[in-house]
Amino acid sequence: MTTELQVAIGQYSDAGPRPINQDFHGAAVPTGAALRCKGIALALADGIGSSEVSHIASAAAVRGFLDDYYATSQAWTVRRAAQRVIAATNSWLHAQTLQGPGRHDRDHGHVCTFSALVFKGREAHLLHVGDTRVYRVHHGALEPLTVDHRVRLGPGETYLGRALGIAAHVEIDYDCWPTAPGETYLLATDGAWEHLDAAAVQACLHRHGNDLQACARAMVMHALAQGGDDNATVQLARVMALPEAPAPVPHTDRAGWEVAAPLSPGQQFEGCTVLRELHASARSHVYLVRDNDSGHTLVLKLPATAMREDPAGLDRFVLEEWAARRIDSPHVIRAAPWDRPRAHLFVALEPVQGRTLAQWMTDHPRPEIDPVRRVVEQAARGLQALHRRQMLHQDLRPENLMIDDAGTVTLIDLAAVHVAGLAEGSTEPAPLQIVGALQYTAPEYFTGQGGSAASDLWALAALTYQMLAGQLPYGLQVPRLRQPRDLYRLHYTPLRAHRPDLPAWLDAVLRQALHPQPRQRQAALSEFVHELRHPGTHHQRTGPAPLIERHPVAFWRTLALLASLSTLLLLVSRWAGR
Repeated sequence: MTTELQVAIGQYSDAGPRPINQDFHGAAVPTGAALRCKGIALALADGIGSSEVSHIASAAAVRGFLDDYYATSQAWTVRRAAQRVIAATNSWLHAQTLQGPGRHDRDHGHVCTFSALVFKGREAHLLHVGDTRVYRVHHGALEPLTVDHRVRLGPGETYLGRALGIAAHVEIDYDCWPTAPGETYLLATDGAWEHLDAAAVQACLHRHGNDLQACARAMVMHALAQGGDDNATVQLARVMALPEAPAPVPHTDRAGWEVAAPLSPGQQFEGCTVLRELHASARSHVYLVRDNDSGHTLVLKLPATAMREDPAGLDRFVLEEWAARRIDSPHVIRAAPWDRPRAHLFVALEPVQGRTLAQWMTDHPRPEIDPVRRVVEQAARGLQALHRRQMLHQDLRPENLMIDDAGTVTLIDLAAVHVAGLAEGSTEPAPLQIVGALQYTAPEYFTGQGGSAASDLWALAALTYQMLAGQLPYGLQVPRLRQPRDLYRLHYTPLRAHRPDLPAWLDAVLRQALHPQPRQRQAALSEFVHELRHPGTHHQRTGPAPLIERHPVAFWRTLALLASLSTLLLLVSRWAGR
């Protein structure tokens, strides 16, 4: 018996008589720690024939699963990691559906069925949505391991009741069982399984022996020869060897991972030498370390010891590294390569050089608009990279942006990231819990409306205002909000009250982006960034700005003086008339 898991794989797909192959399949066979911690994965997706973009959905579902599953925290079980990845993919597909013809008819949206089989340690894990099928192959029989999510209307009339991309949330079937050497599993789309029976499968396996690739192709060709008129895909997986004992990592429960005490320079931790502490807060400690094996410098972020009693905080903590691995942007911090098992809970990140935006604002108390534009444009690109993966940052503030000597801006903290689809059973666009710095959190969080991409836009606009004015647009009014009607009490301080040298149209752009109601803001980050350089005609006006915008203090003083004079004149006239 070997100490490593071994699975032989064969797979084949054919468009059949269709012009486009809407099926998509893939497999990942890692080595080393990734094999022990995450296992071997196969994934299969089948698009729906009524949609012209369903092949895109199938490819996104399989690629997203195989990429993101291996990027999840080692602290997560297979079930938790796989279901979260699939839920996040479903949310992204549904968002694409709502932006196209599928918003009116889901049969034309980014929709596909999906099945995945993960072998880890001595167990097999099954994830399933739709009518792709997974079988265990026996001599003379095919044992179905999945249930078709089809709703029967009558004889020969059914429709797909569950699939990825149909709705914002998806129910995912899950099963797990101990496996054994020699077991063979078959994954197939309906274009294949409708024309395959146990005899045909056994004949192909007997004819091709251990050549599972040739066997998968033979099964697809057999299905098409039997009258198959759809795309057909087959994947075969045979367990060749199992490890002697269950893999020691990751722990099956996050609470089983140790929360380390604060580290000191020179201390050895997880195969690294601690160089110095970079940051400490009530939630985390951040250290610069050197990897003893590679010699590379890394940043390790550890939860503060007080976080041991905060399960929700620890859940967000392990999500941060996965979020970083999902994003490929020069303006978002990157997760550092890490292939060793871990004993403690921490996040490994690549170091980012430079100074924080907070320090930049101290160094530039009254900046010109162009350098501010450059910072905002890059921060927006980082946020857009998150939004494309259906993630919200939720904690944009000066301490979470770094600017290096070349002027490159990087988002460095993803601890508060919200991933759509991971709040099981929730129908809100974002959790109601406020997780970011209060003064940069959009009003809708405080009034119970939940967050959206427009909330990150509001935070970026607040930073833009602060860079230019040295103040926040609403002062400390926003954190005092409690109900939607409180929004009407917010008073925006015009930018030109602090910087009369700046153009009035800039104030108009910022005022819109900072509107208390999300639907009144710019439609997207790209629109806000564009308007900072090319304001629309509705933001440009002729003539001087009203006194209340140019000099609000003088306006109210003048108004109070006029009111006092009017009262005095009224009293004099009444006295004179006696």
